[in-house]
Amino acid sequence: MRLLPIVTALIVAAVLYGLVFERDALRDIVSGRPPERAETPAGAEAAPEAAGRGAINVVAIDSTAREVGNTVVLRGRTEADRQVEVMAQISGLVISEPKPKGSFVAAGEVICRIDPGTRPADLAEARARLAEAEISNTAAERLSRGGYTSETQAVAARASLESAQAAVTRAETEIARLEITAPFAGLLETDSAELGSLMQPGSACATVIRLDPVRLVGFLPETQVDLVKTGATARAQLADGTQREGTVSFVSRSADAETRTFRVDIAVANPDFSVRDGQTAEIAIEAEGTLAHLIPQSALTLDDDGTMGVRIVDAESRARFLPVRMLRDTAEGMLVAGLPERVTIITLGQDYVTDGVAVTAHAPESGL
Repeated sequence: MRLLPIVTALIVAAVLYGLVFERDALRDIVSGRPPERAETPAGAEAAPEAAGRGAINVVAIDSTAREVGNTVVLRGRTEADRQVEVMAQISGLVISEPKPKGSFVAAGEVICRIDPGTRPADLAEARARLAEAEISNTAAERLSRGGYTSETQAVAARASLESAQAAVTRAETEIARLEITAPFAGLLETDSAELGSLMQPGSACATVIRLDPVRLVGFLPETQVDLVKTGATARAQLADGTQREGTVSFVSRSADAETRTFRVDIAVANPDFSVRDGQTAEIAIEAEGTLAHLIPQSALTLDDDGTMGVRIVDAESRARFLPVRMLRDTAEGMLVAGLPERVTIITLGQDYVTDGVAVTAHAPESGL
């Protein structure tokens, strides 16, 4: 019973050998024509077609490289251009009405106002002490110049004056911190502090974000980071189908420690605030053009090491493997780079030849 598989394998091998290496002879047998034999006179050289009878027939195309625009495609997200949590620097009760989240605030607009308490009185006291210190310092300077007082007393008077000036500055700073303002124009992401709530240093008044321009954030692999330059045009499609266009504003010089990718930021105008923070985006960044060949996807093959490439016909009509770098797939075929500017690419029969094997190339329309 084990003999039948062996016999079947031998028959299949013989059929494949005939189809690949003896195709012309089989064609003559099927058509009923006797095989043509060219009689060569003694001492004469063999005809060229007889000399190349051992070559393997393949289908090949002549390809010329053309410059194509390169595009880097990656997934990313939207991100607010600026975001800050505005906090109190002093303690006190909130005496302003809260602003609802989503409200637009201008730069410098008051978001929270704190009860001044005794701070105005403290400022008045500090100013009175400053006036007293100024008079004492003036008198001490006059007495010191006339020799009626010691230099130590004059120095003490100047120290008292500077201390009084510092007290006034502190009191004025406390008064200025009673109003918590927006550091830039934007939207309130949270409600501002409620009326009557007690604020402590570090307590949050509100969160302000700026969405115009909005930022698109993506992460480039190591193999593509050199293709993207600052100022390059980028287009993005959001999850809802919205299209946006912007420019690359930042390409990181440091890779993420875990993913080994590089951050890229794209600034996009968003005057109507329709793009929100945290949306998913499909980003396409225009890169520098490169020379590429448009080939059928079926022409791609692998070498013994698993490298993707194509087999070409060299100047000596022999097959040779060349690795390629795939750029992108199109409706007309695959765009690949890494080949010479002009090359003859085997599109049919590349898997039946190896490097150095003699081949006879036929155009696709002529057949084998």
